[in-house]
Amino acid sequence: MRSGDEQTHGRPKFAQPPRGAEPAPSERLRAHEWLAKAIGPAGPVAAGASRRPGGADDSPLCLTVHTLPTVDAAARRTASGRLKMMLVLLVCALPVIASYTAYYVITPQGRTNYSELMEPQRPIPAGLALTDLQGRPVAAASLRGQWLLVVVAGGACNPACENMLWLQRQLREALGRDKARVDKVWLIPDDATPATRTLEAIAIGEPATVLRVPAAALAAWLQAGAGQALEAHFYIVDPVGHWMMRSPPNPDPAKLKRDVDKLLRASAAWDTPGR
Repeated sequence: MRSGDEQTHGRPKFAQPPRGAEPAPSERLRAHEWLAKAIGPAGPVAAGASRRPGGADDSPLCLTVHTLPTVDAAARRTASGRLKMMLVLLVCALPVIASYTAYYVITPQGRTNYSELMEPQRPIPAGLALTDLQGRPVAAASLRGQWLLVVVAGGACNPACENMLWLQRQLREALGRDKARVDKVWLIPDDATPATRTLEAIAIGEPATVLRVPAAALAAWLQAGAGQALEAHFYIVDPVGHWMMRSPPNPDPAKLKRDVDKLLRASAAWDTPGR
């Protein structure tokens, strides 16, 4: 360390002028000369600036800060609009994707109907020889236009026949407001005359349609299950006149009703009560 005109690190000590007075020209010149030597081409290190041990520069670190790019407001609105459009398209496409997935990917676990669907369906033969109990001919086409719940039994109507006719009436009544779309039909494949009490019983509420039909002609249209007689089943005929479902023998009333309910719901858009 020097004394007098110089101070530590080789910086000259300049005389301080009195407060309010301008520095002497010689003092200003000496200060400029020292500053020029200190920050010459090699910077303050070459002019005697101190270094840390190991050669590290002790001078202040200079950093340049650049302005970060900003997203234009219009670009943000465009990106937001595109995102909303994609979300709307996705929502619209979801039902289509779900339907294709259900149809092509998901395998049904089994049938949901209790009764047996007929494949192919069998239309009422145009020449089916039907007559009423008075022997008057009835055109087969006259049965079209309503759902038919058909019972096949001889005119003598044993207890099993009476049970089927009773169940036929109860099932129709249980359909509520849709019962007007269903007619009860009793087909008699023989010449026996039904008892008066039986006819009175099936006339309660909406009377059943009772028709005779030759057994051979009936067997060409309706068919019983394996090992069963025609009398063991209910036969469901659609409004177009196609036999399309057969109940199991001695059917469960609740399960059979669910089948009929499904058929009525499925046809509600095009079927109306009455012919």
